[in-house]
Amino acid sequence: MTPTDAPLNRPASELPTRCEVLVVGAGPAGSAAARSLAQAGLDVVLVDQQAFPRDKVCGDGLIPDTHRALERLGVLDEVMALAQPVQHVRCIGPRGGFIDVPGRLAVLPRRELDLVLCRAAAAAGARMHAPLRFLAPIEDEGGRVVGARLRAGEVASEIRARWVILASGAAPQATLAAGMCERRTPSAIALRGYVKNDAMVGRITELEVLWHRRIKPGYGWIFPCRDGVFNIGVGVSHSHRRGRGGRHAMTDVNLREVFTAFTEAHPAARALMDGGQLLGELKGAPLRCSLAGARLARPGLLVAGEAAGSTYALTGEGIGKALETGLLAAEAVAADLRDPAPDTEAIATQATCHRYAAAIEALRPRFDIYERADTVNAHPWLVDLLVWSAKRSPRRLQRMSGVLEETHTPGNLVTPRNLLRLVFGR
Repeated sequence: MTPTDAPLNRPASELPTRCEVLVVGAGPAGSAAARSLAQAGLDVVLVDQQAFPRDKVCGDGLIPDTHRALERLGVLDEVMALAQPVQHVRCIGPRGGFIDVPGRLAVLPRRELDLVLCRAAAAAGARMHAPLRFLAPIEDEGGRVVGARLRAGEVASEIRARWVILASGAAPQATLAAGMCERRTPSAIALRGYVKNDAMVGRITELEVLWHRRIKPGYGWIFPCRDGVFNIGVGVSHSHRRGRGGRHAMTDVNLREVFTAFTEAHPAARALMDGGQLLGELKGAPLRCSLAGARLARPGLLVAGEAAGSTYALTGEGIGKALETGLLAAEAVAADLRDPAPDTEAIATQATCHRYAAAIEALRPRFDIYERADTVNAHPWLVDLLVWSAKRSPRRLQRMSGVLEETHTPGNLVTPRNLLRLVFGR
């Protein structure tokens, strides 16, 4: 079966009563897990609360970790045939200076990318049903998750599964229902739009990210898509802070005002908006970053993707790590299902949970780099120093490229304490 022939959006009336693995959420993490498990010969059902294709608020940037994960899934060539290739991330400081950090990069709207991934999962044999909303897990007498309750419109249904992978995205409803949510509020918020402006083709050719005092504690971006379309948006980090009683509450920020400030502070953004046509409306979305906000595993259920906080702080990139967590969840589940002996089932289930949690924790050093560097969003003048430092030394630019390509994991990055070492170190 080819991806284009694979059936999507099967009706709820055709939902089976049993499967080996139920994957909730057909975004990058869920589709990656479903494809990998189906390729391993397992009986997989994939559900999503929206019918595909569907829009998803995102910057649409495909950084090097995304390329590697897409290659593992066998869909990189298909994605790149649709995407706009890009050579650099352009980091722009408040004074207008910039550095171009090279890497394997591209831009593809999530409507197209997620459709490719979902079709690939279905082509591998996963049965994809939508729209179906996750209501709650089904538990046995010992508290192990053995399936899920789902709803399509006013009709509820149940499906039994030996494992459930919850890849439901940043909204907390599913993780709350599953008893996996540790923090209701997101880590950051973003606002994105698409602008058609043929005059800017050739003028904006990189992944442009701007830091400026007028948009702190956040950043603005412009990413070039194909056919004269540009993804433009703003993100605000640490949008919800801990207050009295330990509860998180949203800070006083208006994303539309931040977006307006970005278009006024960045000449390219102003030119793009003044001479372009906004396609649709600006849309906002929450982000969950730095592997925070949810438990990763319980017997019978694993949490993957942005539900598990798979998005990087600083710039909000999360597609690659969402794919990676989905693949790690699939590996853990497949290993468990290869050893179905009843007398070891409880032990094997706990071992699977520990194995998956350990695999996710092994990713933490990467997230910590971006979390520490997130201080730039609150102190954008640091980018001016970074630009000055990188222009003085090609080696420092190579280090930044190594961070992007994940070939270099520094012990520290952009913090006021470590700034002198960054600027003057060899």
